[in-house]
Amino acid sequence: MSDSTSNSAATKPTPNSRLREKGRLMSSSEIERTLVRLAHEIVERNNGSSNLGLIGIKRRGVPLAQRLAKLIETIEKNPVDTGVLDISFYRDDLSTAGPRPIVEKADIGFDVNGRDIILMDDVLYTGRTIRAALDALFDHGRPKSVQLLVLIDRGHRELPIEARFIGRTIPTSRREIIEVKLREIDNDEQVLLVELTDE
Repeated sequence: MSDSTSNSAATKPTPNSRLREKGRLMSSSEIERTLVRLAHEIVERNNGSSNLGLIGIKRRGVPLAQRLAKLIETIEKNPVDTGVLDISFYRDDLSTAGPRPIVEKADIGFDVNGRDIILMDDVLYTGRTIRAALDALFDHGRPKSVQLLVLIDRGHRELPIEARFIGRTIPTSRREIIEVKLREIDNDEQVLLVELTDE
């Protein structure tokens, strides 16, 4: 779940709308080089990795967290805890009637209390996905700090949320959509810019 999945909803497509590919923003090798850079930035800004925990927002944040953990482990020679955060029940576009669902702590995979958490997603858009993720994260415990990493920041924020680690900033219109494809989920590896067009 990411801001990118709600991009088309934000543009309010008509029944006759279709997607038109405008270009490739990142190739597989560019994604890999970007993740290597981000891994070094994480280590540098956190004075190592001893207290780090990487948490990917389901879905495409998860392989990003797993890949970055392996890269940081190569740099620091120490394993890094990784976890999964499912924010399905925390989205603000779902009905708020009735009791609020609770996500069990075991869903993340490690104890977040007192840890320096790097929260990861593929695309940062309005910020609402991250707000929901923070709600979910703090239901699991109280980290020492939370930093946000995104592969793509496409702008159009509706909440005061900014990423500390950014793979690439891509200015977009509201009719444009960033499609991140990762081999673990999509059996493909690239970042595309597509646009809603009216037929």
